[in-house]
Amino acid sequence: MASLVGASVQSSYLRCPFLGDVNGIRVSGFSTPRAGGVVRKTVECKESRIGKQPITVPSSVTLTMDGQDFKVKGPLGELSISYPREILLEKEDAGVLRVRKAVETRRANQMHGLFRTLTDNMVVGVSKGFEKKLQLIGTGYRATIEGKDIVLNLGFSHPVRMTIPDGLQVKVEENTRITVSGYDKSAIGQFAASIRKWRPPEPYKGKGVKYADEIVRRKEGKAGKKK
Repeated sequence: MASLVGASVQSSYLRCPFLGDVNGIRVSGFSTPRAGGVVRKTVECKESRIGKQPITVPSSVTLTMDGQDFKVKGPLGELSISYPREILLEKEDAGVLRVRKAVETRRANQMHGLFRTLTDNMVVGVSKGFEKKLQLIGTGYRATIEGKDIVLNLGFSHPVRMTIPDGLQVKVEENTRITVSGYDKSAIGQFAASIRKWRPPEPYKGKGVKYADEIVRRKEGKAGKKK
């Protein structure tokens, strides 16, 4: 009788709402009594330092807001974005934008700084633009522009030909310096990364395609055998 009571008590403590049936035993949820009722812990979300910074909009930029959809148009182009329901965009006087949280949750706190940065990149992109510079290092490595293509000679048996996406401008200086510019920062970074991917810089002699501000950590070559 004692063993049956012990088994009954033990099975009651195995109940969990996330497990279901385990080894033929029905497992469900249970509550643990506490003094003074159920103890709830409140998670406090700190406000993002980046998210609370204002965005200054130049006079040459036109803004269009329709619910959670935002469109920005400037002298260099036009970009648009849709905000999640956790984020609100407010336009203040004197051409200032502020990105705010609609609710106080951890997810909203994580998105606050991200969408403030994306919004600022859009405003700067259509008004001033962005650029990314690359450098070719290696004997015989060179780049040229042919129509709407960039042609790379990177030591392969054949040249690499890449079509320049719409909205981007590519300039080559001294056959070894490439500048990718435009108004969409993400598109610039993606195309520059696709160029670099063909021949990333190797750590022994530094040959390859690298960003202009990239520091390549060098390694010592293997020493030859002593005679």
